[in-house]
Amino acid sequence: MSTPTAPRPPAIYRTEISHVRRTPLHNAFTYRSYSWYVDVDHLPELPRLLRPLAGFRVSDHLGDPDGTLRGNVERYLDLQGIGLDGGRITMLASARVFGHVFNPLSVFWCHDAAGKLRCVVAEVHNTYGERHCYLLETDSSGRARVPKAFYVSPFNDVDGEYRMKLPEPGDRLAVSIVLEREGHRPFVATLDGVRHGATPRNILAAALAVPLAPLRVAAQIRWQGIKLWARRLPIIKRPDHPAQEAVQ
Repeated sequence: MSTPTAPRPPAIYRTEISHVRRTPLHNAFTYRSYSWYVDVDHLPELPRLLRPLAGFRVSDHLGDPDGTLRGNVERYLDLQGIGLDGGRITMLASARVFGHVFNPLSVFWCHDAAGKLRCVVAEVHNTYGERHCYLLETDSSGRARVPKAFYVSPFNDVDGEYRMKLPEPGDRLAVSIVLEREGHRPFVATLDGVRHGATPRNILAAALAVPLAPLRVAAQIRWQGIKLWARRLPIIKRPDHPAQEAVQ
């Protein structure tokens, strides 16, 4: 196996997350949060006093909870016929804060040994404790299309197609997911942010700006659901979701 390419330094993106539901009811909201961007082979080692503010566990993502992030991503890709030969894998995700985590979306950018982006894995979690991975071969702008295959909201079934834009972040982060159905777009989500080095000062600043970020995100999602339910938007029964091989 080739030696992995040089690691990317960890970073924090102070983000703004927007959701717009257009049909059958209009509902829009925006909230602040922050995400970590890390090399899966070189996870941040925080000073002892800051460790409660950012923890990373293999079990929070796809695959064997007793394995490694790299090993689990590679096993998933192997089943799709994709080999990286030790190339770099970077991840955008929320870290654990005081032991709590919720990742509606985690993104893995998977490179080959020469450093070329080979594919992107978009890992989606719902509030029912389920996860699903979408394998994407993006274009030069980070765009890809994929059929929706996972129940995320009790007010949306699994019909339609996602149009995703997931360019690997640089100084700025700009991610978008658009649900398309028969010529219309009932749902749009965007994640925009600015990069900050993962210094102790920036870690503390992010944690103070958005205290208990994972719990806040989960609470805000549920609160929006309550408001839609109060407006009598019909609830769609959650279908069984068979676990994907190598995802769990």
